[in-house]
Amino acid sequence: MLMNQTPNICYRPDVDGLRAVAVIGVLIFHAFPNWLPGGFVGVDIFFVISGFLITGILLREQDNGSFSFRRFYARRIRRIFPALFCVLSAVLIFGWFCLFNSEYMALGKHVFGGSAFIANIFYWQEAGYWDVSGSLKPLLHLWSLGIEEQFYIFFPLLLWLAFKKKLRLLTFLLLLLLASFALNVSFYKREPVLDFYAPFTRFWELLCGAVLACLFHRHKSAPCPCLLKIDALLSKAFLESRIENDGRCLRNLLSILGLGLILGAALSAITNKDFPGFRALLPTMGAFFLIAAGPQALINRVLLSHPWVVGIGLISYPLYLWHWPLLSYATILDGAFTGTWEWRFIRMGCLAVAFVLAVLTYKFVENPIRFGKKCRGLKTGLLIVLMAACGGGERLSGSKTECRGGLQKWK
Repeated sequence: MLMNQTPNICYRPDVDGLRAVAVIGVLIFHAFPNWLPGGFVGVDIFFVISGFLITGILLREQDNGSFSFRRFYARRIRRIFPALFCVLSAVLIFGWFCLFNSEYMALGKHVFGGSAFIANIFYWQEAGYWDVSGSLKPLLHLWSLGIEEQFYIFFPLLLWLAFKKKLRLLTFLLLLLLASFALNVSFYKREPVLDFYAPFTRFWELLCGAVLACLFHRHKSAPCPCLLKIDALLSKAFLESRIENDGRCLRNLLSILGLGLILGAALSAITNKDFPGFRALLPTMGAFFLIAAGPQALINRVLLSHPWVVGIGLISYPLYLWHWPLLSYATILDGAFTGTWEWRFIRMGCLAVAFVLAVLTYKFVENPIRFGKKCRGLKTGLLIVLMAACGGGERLSGSKTECRGGLQKWK
């Protein structure tokens, strides 16, 4: 937006780096909440990134006339289903041996909710995110995936209608964003659990990314004159030597501000009565500013584009999927160790295993299915069948015997 390039077309390694920041925050919060009390805001960062990337793709396809609902949803299936199927299957199989019948029945319901992308609705009806019982739900983290996919059920249609009716797209998106944010603010004190899990109170975060993609798309051929004027004022205020008015100062300021907002949110102690509400603006706007700054901004270039950080970002999706079931099952099986050094060691081991599983899933499952050129239609259809079968695993729960099997006998 500030540079003479098209960041919505070019690959952005810094965006993958921002994914790494988001997932690491979530992992630390889930494993050691006292270390990073607000680390769960990584999910809000994911929402902004997702809205930015997907909207950029949709806008390009609308422009060149290649958009297709069938192709869009087929891409989403090949992106989301492979890793999710692996995790859901593993959770079901492991649960068969270590859960009581009543626990396994609840797990079957949650597997169905995860496979149908309505997990947030299920947890909305059950309990809050911060409840102690949440640590005993191996698929609690799928609430965020539910919100994201619910958004993408309707969003492509809304964009298509906006193009069809020749609406001002930026104005249209801003109105949707403000409506969703208003609902968020109106519910976060009265109904905090609803506000946390309901899709209509969370869509504004994805729409922040969508608005940013729209701004990039509008100024893809030339920098925004208004922003260059702001950059010139900042340069005069902060720099002694005169530099070319190319947006550099504003980019760096946005990247520093963005990282500061994210760190402030992650380090602050937030309760379920304070979030999302206005507090969600901190990580959301932090992610917005970092992406808006562009890949050449200071933080983006030095930190977020570092190969190690980008590498974690590339596996962030399977890493997010794997980490919580491992931590949850560790709590179920070894809850007596909570707070001891053994407990910390076990949880560190869970995170290490999650990294290994994420790399294997990314390399041998996600990438071949997502990017493989052969039999894409067949793969898409097979993934739908497998996910439906996995969701039907709820019916198996009734046939489970009332015991925790061999995994409990040796304890």
